Amino acid sequence: MVKTKKIPQRSCLGCGLKTNKQNLIRVVRRPDGVLVIDKKGKEPGRGAYICQNVDCLKEAIRKKAIERALGEKLSDDIIVELTNQISSN
Repeated sequence: MVKTKKIPQRSCLGCGLKTNKQNLIRVVRRPDGVLVIDKKGKEPGRGAYICQNVDCLKEAIRKKAIERALGEKLSDDIIVELTNQISSN
């Protein structure tokens, strides 16, 4: 019997779709309270996930889902960085 490794699933805050963790963008509130985009998925702190789709990002911002999930206000810098990262993919 061959054991297969489970692939972690996460939900997008914009559309609610569950998908593989590697296919999502992670925004993290680090222990010092700073919000960053976690490119490697290993940053310590509270994380929130978004699809690599501009419409999902806009919907998550409109619903303030990222702010609720992380307990911090999103800065314009983080929104621009997220938009740029999604557009480059």
